[in-house]
Order: sequence, then structure tokens, then C-alpha cells
Amino acid sequence: MGKPELYRDLAEQLAALLAGETDLIANAANTASLIYHGLPDLNWAGFYFRDGAELVLGPFQGKPACVRISIGKGVCGIAAASSEAVLVPDVHVFPGHIACDPGSRSELVVPLIEGGNVVGVLDLDSPLLGRFDDIDCQGCERLVELFLAQSR
Repeated sequence: MGKPELYRDLAEQLAALLAGETDLIANAANTASLIYHGLPDLNWAGFYFRDGAELVLGPFQGKPACVRISIGKGVCGIAAASSEAVLVPDVHVFPGHIACDPGSRSELVVPLIEGGNVVGVLDLDSPLLGRFDDIDCQGCERLVELFLAQSR
């Protein structure tokens, strides 16, 4: 199965998984689990939610993670500050990268935007260099849309 088909399948699964549930934490936990187990070559998948000038760790799958990240710092903080997805092929050459897990080599962060405000981010890490591309970015943006639409 190619990536577009994989993301289409994940979106269908996510919509069914979240149907009828509006609790943010429950939906974030199931979304993180679905992504972690549904996408190959990930070592972390989860959420950070905005609390003032910081992002605070939310539900995730993978090794223990950094609990607080300042807006504008690291890949997650930059995605939150810019309101745009950030795709990093090699985190070891990314200025200001925060190494929660030294085994991570590439990262994709998609902001959660509601009413024009960033309320958090979806963060994916991989132990492989160059694991993420534009198809992953678009697919994860769609998954974030579904998550936000159901978790209101």
C-alpha cells in the first residue's frame, strides 16, 4: 500500500475510532496510538497542548518525553510559533533541536489550530533519517483536522 492509501485508511479508521466521543484527552490518546501503530518506522507519536507560553506533554506512544517545551524552541515550539507544519529530515542538524530521545533522527510536527490559535501540536519522531515527506505532512494534517473536529 502506498502512502496516500495508507493515510486514507488511517483517516477512515480515525473517524470511526473518534465517532461519538468528544473528550480531548481520550481522543488524543486513541489518535496517538492509531498513528504510532499504523505508520511504519516511528519511535514516538503524540501531542503537546499549549499552556500559555509553553507546550505541555499530552497523550503519546513511545519512550518518556520532555514535559514542557517553550513556544519558539525546538521543532515543536517552532511549529507552534509559526502555525505551520515543520518537517525535519535530520534533527541532529536542526538548530535548537530538543533531544528528548537521542534515538530520533527525523521529525514531523503539525500544529493544532482552532479559531486561528495554536492549541497544541502533533509530534512524530522516527529513528530513520528522512523518514517524513510532503505526503506524510499532508496525511497528518488531515488526521489533525479529524481529531480537532471530533474533540470540540
